[in-house]
Amino acid sequence: MRSTFKPLLISLFFLLSGFAAFAQLPEAHYDGKITGRIIDSATGAAVEYATVSLTAIPNNNIVNGATADDKGVFTITNVVPGTYKMSVVFFGYKTFEKSGIVVAQGSVAVGDIKIASTNITLKAATISASKPIIENKIDKLVYNVDQDLTSQSGVAADVLKKVPEVTVDVDGNVELQGNSSILFLINGKPSVIYGNNITEVLQSIPSSQIQSIEVITSPGAKYDANGTGGIINIILKKSTAEGINGNVSLSGGTRLENGSFNLNAHHKHFSANAFLSGNGQIPSTAHNTMIRSSYDSSSKQSVLLNQQAQAVFQREGMQTGLGFDWDVTPKDNFSGNFGYNFYGNHYAGTDNRNTLIKDSTESLVSNVNDQVLLANTYHANTINWGLNYKKKFDKEDQEFDLSYISSIDNNYSYYKQTQQYVSPDSIYSGAYGVNPGIQSETDISADYTQPFSEDFSIEAGAKYEYSQIISNAGVYALTSVPNWYEYNPSQSLSLNYKSNIYAGYASAKFKLFKWLDVKAGFRYEYTQLAAYYSNVGAVNINPYGTNVPSIMFSHKFEKNQTIKIAYTHRIERPDYGDLNPFINATDPQNITTGNTHLVPETGDKIEMGYSRTFEQGTNLNFTLFYRGNRNDIQPITTYYSSFKVGDTAYNNVAVSAPTNVGREDNYGLSIFASIPITKSFNFRTNTSLIQRYINDGDLPGDKVQGLNYRLNGNLSYEFSKTFVIEAFGNYNSARINVQGTQPGFFSYNFALRKQFADKKASLAITANNPFNYYVNQVTNLTGPNFTTYNLRQIPYQSFGINFTYKFGKLEFKQDKDKGDDNPGPPQEGG
Repeated sequence: MRSTFKPLLISLFFLLSGFAAFAQLPEAHYDGKITGRIIDSATGAAVEYATVSLTAIPNNNIVNGATADDKGVFTITNVVPGTYKMSVVFFGYKTFEKSGIVVAQGSVAVGDIKIASTNITLKAATISASKPIIENKIDKLVYNVDQDLTSQSGVAADVLKKVPEVTVDVDGNVELQGNSSILFLINGKPSVIYGNNITEVLQSIPSSQIQSIEVITSPGAKYDANGTGGIINIILKKSTAEGINGNVSLSGGTRLENGSFNLNAHHKHFSANAFLSGNGQIPSTAHNTMIRSSYDSSSKQSVLLNQQAQAVFQREGMQTGLGFDWDVTPKDNFSGNFGYNFYGNHYAGTDNRNTLIKDSTESLVSNVNDQVLLANTYHANTINWGLNYKKKFDKEDQEFDLSYISSIDNNYSYYKQTQQYVSPDSIYSGAYGVNPGIQSETDISADYTQPFSEDFSIEAGAKYEYSQIISNAGVYALTSVPNWYEYNPSQSLSLNYKSNIYAGYASAKFKLFKWLDVKAGFRYEYTQLAAYYSNVGAVNINPYGTNVPSIMFSHKFEKNQTIKIAYTHRIERPDYGDLNPFINATDPQNITTGNTHLVPETGDKIEMGYSRTFEQGTNLNFTLFYRGNRNDIQPITTYYSSFKVGDTAYNNVAVSAPTNVGREDNYGLSIFASIPITKSFNFRTNTSLIQRYINDGDLPGDKVQGLNYRLNGNLSYEFSKTFVIEAFGNYNSARINVQGTQPGFFSYNFALRKQFADKKASLAITANNPFNYYVNQVTNLTGPNFTTYNLRQIPYQSFGINFTYKFGKLEFKQDKDKGDDNPGPPQEGG
């Protein structure tokens, strides 16, 4: 595979480079230039990435054009002297046209161009215009969740399955371009809620609460360096429209239930918002078969363990929060937020085991049948709050930002297991463990932006981050007295882990050769750590510094084509789950724990992307990338014939813990396409191919390599403006790791939505995997003295119904000098 896939990627890389170079061949140059800004006629907000075209008069030929940036600003260069008509087009807005623009020499400023959203009545303010589901911007990709029908009754993890370059397995574990080291943000801000158990968090946020999801694969210097895979930013719903408005969403189903409520109020210079949401996964039974063959070199015995288990699993979560935004003056803004989150899960079941031991001559030593009664509970409560100040200056885009963010997470883990012989029925062992923990984090940051011209600006900033992890793990062993458990200090541990991170950055945005946009930056982070473990005392950890360079080249050329090339360096620091030394012995034959000796993982990323939007609405995006990680953190399973924890020995046990495995190199290709087959029929697809090479360093075993791929497709058909149906299918191939393969899986769903009551209300019906109750997950692991086959049968079929209602009168108002409700023509500047 290595001999074919890697050269293919290299060939495609140079093919795209050559195509881009051809598209950028120099043309005759003229001094004429037209500048302006595109804004929403009702809200005054910038309209990002609208298309501006210039038509020559009188022959009516399109001769030039541009695309607005993320602030709505556009510049059309190389304009031949003459008279023109300008057109502005953007999905969800009425086409804007202005004639009689005369260009002689120099720059012509047309000022703010106000474009009106389609189907908007300013007096009653009923908005029905919609954004495209996917927006491909220069520095990020945006997935507009509120436009996705088949995710209406799901959770955040369900939505992420549809986002280009993101994969989610059946358990909710997320990867970005094949990397699980991701920095998750909520409304652009970090929180400890993401550092503890991201899988649980993503299963607890209803999709009805999410406005959009932003994916940043090559973050700039302004962003924290953590997360070698990149950044995923979840934007919650909020409206800044004038008046009081909101929405309520309720979903019920055979597997998932959730609901959300959003309330927004905006009057003149002050706005406030509040939300409440919750979800639950109805109890369901999963089945697990595990067969492990192992060899004990000291006793010369082989052991065959066969486990047949079933457990009832359920999950719940809720979130609530308040926020405000206050323009004290036209140039001074304060905003703040307060939030509370709860999430958790519980499972309980039985595990029937058969243990067959043979000696070196294949003679039977023992054949034991026993049973484990097991239970496991996890829950967490998180509080977060923040305050932000923004100062604007006379010069456009000159800004100063000051931010304070703090969060604290109280989490709790519990397990209990009782082992008993099947015949005769007698308990021979048992234990339970409790692990309360606290993780807190405080961030203080300052950022400043200084524009010098239209083509040149700089950013600089500093940040201080303090975090602390406290974990207390207590283990209680069953005594000879029935139902009496005694505290075992030799198995119990505590951890106190503190970190201080001091960061500073600077970046510049400029043009080279008048056609190449460049954004280059450098970030430095200095990390101080202190740790105390109850079993060894204080641990001396040397401080370290991290250099984080980044650079991006991009160019927009005719026919709505964009190409970009980016490089970034990132780091992944071990989080709470990685470091927590708690021994989870829910299954005494398969133990999980953290690793207090982990060192940070580092990664380098090179990415090249090409996108094009066609006039009929087709959108194509190709991304090639290379990512190399050092000290790669992966879970490693080790087999022990006897594993001692304190004064207790666990026999015939596999212990899994995160480990620095050495080096990992990935070469990948991602293709996204959105094609309007007809006016009512649309098709979207996302394909990714990743060739992975893992050099496991000092660990036993050989280098491993393999191809992972992902393919999905989405079909939607619009019967009318208020009735739409969708179908979605997704396949993730098996994923290689150091010791074997992680399972692949296929899922599919269907949905229909009907809007009514003037599009204020909608009813959606969804079906996930309607023809398959279980998803089968097969994992194969191999170590120096063991092999494991594991089959999990997870209930995945669900049917659901969602009701959403939007309320409020938005009362958009025009300027006093406007005599009617229609936006007037833009005013030309000098």
